[in-house]
Amino acid sequence: MLQPTLVSYNFDVPPQPALLDSVSTNSDITLLLDTFFNILIFHREMVAQWKKAGYQDQEGYKNFRELLEAPVTNAQDLPLGSFPIPQYIVYDEGGSQVCFLLSKLNPSTMHMMMSMYSMAAGTGPVIFMYNVSFQVFMEHLKCLAVGTQTN
Repeated sequence: MLQPTLVSYNFDVPPQPALLDSVSTNSDITLLLDTFFNILIFHREMVAQWKKAGYQDQEGYKNFRELLEAPVTNAQDLPLGSFPIPQYIVYDEGGSQVCFLLSKLNPSTMHMMMSMYSMAAGTGPVIFMYNVSFQVFMEHLKCLAVGTQTN
């Protein structure tokens, strides 16, 4: 089985691997997801707004331009020896192709886990789905293995 890889690009730290989890997606990062069949570059909310405003073309925003170019450069190196050649997708927050990324993430922040007033700052996007998160699954599995009652 092939495991997708997720790399996070941020202003503060160099590119680093990220967990395939919804809490790994902050609003000020760019993500590079390699799923073997698809290579996705996903600009989160703040980066997408700055990109739309055209800050990368202005003189004083060299760091932002480099933040946008780094995942593109790394993505071009990924499919050199793979067959079939993966589909290359670049999209921003709120785009129609966000399902490619969300389908690979563990839904640890779900609509059932928080009210509309209790969303903590810095958490990832809420993923709407019928499945439970990996943490909830493991808790129920532990309870079944040791024979304790759950609510």
